[in-house]
Amino acid sequence: MIHIIYEFCKSKLKIFPTGPVNLSEALVALTNDVFCRVAFGRKFNRGGDANRLQAMLVEFLDLLGTFDVGDFIPSLAWVSGLNGFNARVRKNVEELDACFERVIEEHIQCRRDCDDRENILDVLLALQNDPSVGVALSRDSVKALILDMFVAGTESVHAVIDWAMVELIKHPETMKAVRDEVDRSIETGEMIKEDDIETMNYLKMVVREVLRLHPPFPLLLPRESIEEVELFGHNLPSKMRIFINAWAIGRDPESWEDPEEFYPERFTNIAVDFKGKDFELIPFGAGRRSCPGIHFATPMIDLAIASLLRHFDWDLPEGRTGEELDMDEGTSGHRKSRLLLIAKPRLG
Repeated sequence: MIHIIYEFCKSKLKIFPTGPVNLSEALVALTNDVFCRVAFGRKFNRGGDANRLQAMLVEFLDLLGTFDVGDFIPSLAWVSGLNGFNARVRKNVEELDACFERVIEEHIQCRRDCDDRENILDVLLALQNDPSVGVALSRDSVKALILDMFVAGTESVHAVIDWAMVELIKHPETMKAVRDEVDRSIETGEMIKEDDIETMNYLKMVVREVLRLHPPFPLLLPRESIEEVELFGHNLPSKMRIFINAWAIGRDPESWEDPEEFYPERFTNIAVDFKGKDFELIPFGAGRRSCPGIHFATPMIDLAIASLLRHFDWDLPEGRTGEELDMDEGTSGHRKSRLLLIAKPRLG
């Protein structure tokens, strides 16, 4: 992960030293590079296939956040057939299935022709063919796990980094404070290591504040009550579908002073963290159903932000100010517009 982020900063962005960089698009490529190296043992392929896969994932997330009347009133499920929702779901599922089937077949062929280090897909395919495993792992299950990892491991991470850069551009004094901390924490050379990140307390406060204001999944994955329970005077029957609004929880005025303001210093004297033990801040969920990828996502977020600030000075194109940035969010937690910035190399 560290080497991919370092290479990204040293080469990918430096081909745009004079014009605006579509940082949102670049972050998509970065997170997919890291994930594909871990999951498949190779980088993310650029070009038409990559763009189509990204479009499929965006559509998948949009469908997850779309209101489907049949989920709440089963007798009206036929409405989704009339308004085109069911057709969109079928098309998206078929496209993703064909894409991941091709990825798996290419991976199997590659493994026959080369001997490389084991990755996540190798483990899943080995489990699929292992009769000693108690539960059969079908090809569809393998593809579903790949989809879960792509959505949770890439879409959420690049959305958080994108929001962090937006907030830092809007608050240049905070960006300077983070950059100064990053520069102080690097002993030698240019590459930032995970050990360096451990000393960057202000950076961690900034990330916490970004996650509070912009959780990657504003509505956590739905839950189902296992027994009848009373909550704030309301009786909730068993098997009731429950949605947790992490976005509203992070902006609750009863838990946070000036909840709409971006103010990382609020975490200086409070021990609230996003690991799932403090219910005022649960961008990754809580309890046994919290996001299992949190320990992979958070170091990548920290490393990416620190590296971007270490290697570049960032500014808006001429004539624009931070107040003009579009802060509108989509249903999936992403910004609706792309982030265009001027990147000026700092380290040669």
